[in-house]
Amino acid sequence: MTTAADRPSTKLGIVGAGGVGSAMAYAALIRGSAREVVLYDIAAQRAEAEALDIAHGSMFASGTRVTGGGDLEMLRGSDMIVITAGAKQRPGQPRLELAEANVRILEAMLPGLMEQAPDAVYMLVTNPCDVLTVVAQKISGLPSSRILSSGTVLDSSRLRWLISREADVAPSSVHSMIIGEHGDSEFPLWSQANIGQVPVDRWTGPGGEALFTEERKAELAERAMRAAYQVIEGKGSTNYAIGLSGARIAEAVLHGQDAVLPVSTVLDGYHGISGIALSVPSVVGFGGIRTVLEVPMDEREERLLHASAEALSASLSTLGH
Repeated sequence: MTTAADRPSTKLGIVGAGGVGSAMAYAALIRGSAREVVLYDIAAQRAEAEALDIAHGSMFASGTRVTGGGDLEMLRGSDMIVITAGAKQRPGQPRLELAEANVRILEAMLPGLMEQAPDAVYMLVTNPCDVLTVVAQKISGLPSSRILSSGTVLDSSRLRWLISREADVAPSSVHSMIIGEHGDSEFPLWSQANIGQVPVDRWTGPGGEALFTEERKAELAERAMRAAYQVIEGKGSTNYAIGLSGARIAEAVLHGQDAVLPVSTVLDGYHGISGIALSVPSVVGFGGIRTVLEVPMDEREERLLHASAEALSASLSTLGH
């Protein structure tokens, strides 16, 4: 039996002790994503309190060491750093304006983080995550394999949950991904979607009728894309699901799992797209993104992927990147 002492020493740094960062630290403790989790925030007292609250439950979970505070030195030697900190979108605030604010924050923050953890894999969760991934790669000069964002991992989980409810199966039996921008131009890769190896288009209801018609698929895609708005309307923000998905990506890196996940990274010649960060199925393991998979797409999906790239390119040009 593998004991805690047999596990490799791994250190996960989380920047930002707000709802998302704290939920991610909590999820990492429960899932055993790392041997050590450090929750950093310039609001030191908040980070200390959140970490302490999580650490108090250690005996009921994985035994991961959780600490928090406002000293950047705490992040020294991290194997992976997840950035959740950034300006929050105000009601009525244009998305591009939010991008400008968070780009400035990232430009000020990233050099200090790299000084503490020059060998780490960096993951952006702060939105707009695709835009910030491109900016972070340029600022850091690191290979794109070590700069990624959580991308559409959560969006894909939402879609799988919705499909599973329609088909009355477990979400783990559904294989489907949303790719492209983490935002309005994202889309499901329906041509590759299946339930227990049965293509989604061939899945039937109790009466033998096709369950996933084009209209139904469009409705599910829209619901998955707009799911966050429903949560935000009810409770003000999303945090639990993104915390879980971020911890899942972290353990793929820290445990060297070589898991296929739709994370976002700067692409180079992917279906003719370069210099833009989009979520596509990628093998995630030690060192970050090991391989970006060349997934077959139909003509419509090719068009949607390029439309997503063009939308992000327009945002980046406006920001001067």
